[in-house]
Amino acid sequence: MSKRRSVVITGAGTGIGAACAKRLAAENADVILIGRRREPLEQIASETGGLVLVGDAADSAAWDGFVEQIRERFGGIDALLACAGGLGLGSATQTGEQAWQAALRSNLDSAFQSARSCLPLLVERQGSIVLLGSIASLAAGPEVCGYTTAKHALLGLNRSLARDYGPLGVRVNCVCPGWVRTPMADEEMRPLMEHYGESLDAAYARVTAEVPLRRPATPEEIAAVCRFLISDEAAIVTGATLVADGGSSIVDVPTLAFDRLGGAA
Repeated sequence: MSKRRSVVITGAGTGIGAACAKRLAAENADVILIGRRREPLEQIASETGGLVLVGDAADSAAWDGFVEQIRERFGGIDALLACAGGLGLGSATQTGEQAWQAALRSNLDSAFQSARSCLPLLVERQGSIVLLGSIASLAAGPEVCGYTTAKHALLGLNRSLARDYGPLGVRVNCVCPGWVRTPMADEEMRPLMEHYGESLDAAYARVTAEVPLRRPATPEEIAAVCRFLISDEAAIVTGATLVADGGSSIVDVPTLAFDRLGGAA
């Protein structure tokens, strides 16, 4: 990046959020690390020199204190990476009220509250926002009703923010990864590992067997995409959904049977 920037990252303690913090700090950005657990945030702070702010990104009251500290320390915000999220397992009839609300809070409310709270400072610097979606923003997996619904809703939030705040100089985009080797995805592999008696690597190979690139992403690869979207090189890009899934979302599922005939390269 051409100038030193202050970048707020939610869900910064692990996975994609942590990878974003390391990538941006290596490029001389000031990173603000937000998450609910202090220990992993402190670990990332020790590697990046970032400011640790412990709290729930979905809590508007927590953001009042966060924003005050950020303004005092850095004077403003140049970018927000809303990486906080969580699971929302179960079909509709398997999803109780509490689980439904938890899925929406962790995946949608966290992004909304983060954006709403940071926007005044982002407007001052004509900054940018990246929301972390998923291929679940585009299609439905089995029995992940809460997660799929919340991630689909992120695309609406992305477009609404981009339309409303573009005239004020703020860009907003959404990144939709496929499988990424993160601690959360590792846990999602466990049923496959137990059912087939296979390793974690084998489980990832199984879930990406029909993906054109035949592998999951690394957190660092998704961080590179996020870095691009907040950079000057993406100055004309807003309201976009950038899919980073190894090609899985472009596969025509009804034709997979022909691949198994050996007709495809």
